[in-house]
Amino acid sequence: MFEPVVATLITSMARTVTGARSLWLGCAPVPVQRIYFANHSSHGDFVLLWASLPQNLRKFTRPVAGSDYWNTSALRRYIINRVFNGVLIDRERKDPVDNPLQPMLNALEGGDSLIIFPEGTRNLEDGLLPFKSGLYHLAKSYPQAELVPVWIANLNRVMPKGRVLPLPLLCTTSFGAPLQLEEGEDKAAFLARTRDALLALAPEHS
Repeated sequence: MFEPVVATLITSMARTVTGARSLWLGCAPVPVQRIYFANHSSHGDFVLLWASLPQNLRKFTRPVAGSDYWNTSALRRYIINRVFNGVLIDRERKDPVDNPLQPMLNALEGGDSLIIFPEGTRNLEDGLLPFKSGLYHLAKSYPQAELVPVWIANLNRVMPKGRVLPLPLLCTTSFGAPLQLEEGEDKAAFLARTRDALLALAPEHS
């Protein structure tokens, strides 16, 4: 009942603190099923990306997040499950027979779009870490969804580690052109191509 109000408060705060701008450089904000894949430098990345989408797209766009982090408190569980309708995955893969991609595939098959971070962990340096293989397997298993690179700029500088109050820096989310797995393309080539497409959206590469 209160979740839409909480979501509005969180997105409004994210926009106010960051002065967020959405730059739709290679695609338009239209209601088609997508996998938005972005760089990862802060726990607030998915909040800012989600807040950057028009409201009609936010309704069926779900952030993918690690259950090991979001299940550690009742507040985190409420935010990720009830407010953002997130897709929680087991990054530690306690049972080797489980497919860690299955929750994401279930969401896609249900008609939702996803927000994922293919580096797999936060990167506090410039540039990008090598991509994990999950993006490739999602693209192979569910080719119907467009793969849209999104570069999140400056969020790690707005609230650097150890700082209590945010710095007044402008953040941008730059949405690139949709990609798809090409016929016969192997995993290494695909991951290199998608990583290059994301890195090309970074301000220093523009």
